[in-house]
Amino acid sequence: MNINYRKLFPKESKMYRNIRLESLEKFPDAFCASYQEALKTEKFRMENDIELQTAERFVLGAFIEKQLIGICAFVKDETDTGNIYQMYVKREFQGKNIGLGLIKAVIHQARQQFDNIEIGLEVIPGNDSAYRLYKKAGFEEMTDESDKEPGNSIMMKYRPDKI
Repeated sequence: MNINYRKLFPKESKMYRNIRLESLEKFPDAFCASYQEALKTEKFRMENDIELQTAERFVLGAFIEKQLIGICAFVKDETDTGNIYQMYVKREFQGKNIGLGLIKAVIHQARQQFDNIEIGLEVIPGNDSAYRLYKKAGFEEMTDESDKEPGNSIMMKYRPDKI
């Protein structure tokens, strides 16, 4: 299986929308967004960012030939930090290290585009497979004693020295 990881092109924004909706429908507890609400959204922010090739926001896709089988978004904020969002690999392709390849490709792209970028992400408690994936990719849980309410997201930061 030959997987190609790359930024989505402007003409692929609809492919992004379809796979994003699929992720929300098939894994409702894994994301901080609702499938029903997303259906009502005429155009997602990331669709615009893909079409405009916004420098601070990009989506990488995992492709088998021309089929988009996974996505991962990166958003840089005003400082030297950025976050990974919307990590998803189609169910039939999970467990094949495609998610790990996608995360590594996003980290590489972000570090190439932005010098000294600090990369973070959030994972929903109970999403153990995602948590293990992020740990394997070099992310470490950030402990904040003030954020210990049940149901809060787990904050993680990329630590390349921990791999």
